[in-house]
Amino acid sequence: MKTEQIAMRRRARSWCAVGVAVVSLGAAMSARADITSSTSGPITYVCGGVAADEQAEMRSEARNYDMGLLFTQGGRGEYLADVDVKLMRNGQQVAEFNATGPRCLIRGPRASYKVVATYEGMSKQTTLAPGEKNVQMRW
Repeated sequence: MKTEQIAMRRRARSWCAVGVAVVSLGAAMSARADITSSTSGPITYVCGGVAADEQAEMRSEARNYDMGLLFTQGGRGEYLADVDVKLMRNGQQVAEFNATGPRCLIRGPRASYKVVATYEGMSKQTTLAPGEKNVQMRW
């Protein structure tokens, strides 16, 4: 009788362990960031990277893009979002979008771009070229 009870307890523990593993896997999969690319003119971009899952997803997506921007503020480099971005080439605006996160990955025709980024009414400018994936703009 005791042998049967021990066997039943072991089976119950095994099934509990399986249940915990399934729940954990589901939570991990649902925690994955939903990074979606957008387009503006000839430019494809994706912005995000505040939470750890978004940062991991952005690192994974970086291989599909050839340029990148990072928006920060202050001496400690706190992340910024809600930055209005314009990309210019040869004096003409080719794309415009709102950065919903601090990091934006960008893919477009191979060229050098003038970036005009505006946060809370203050604009900053820089240049961005293919291969530059970590250009930081700080307010």
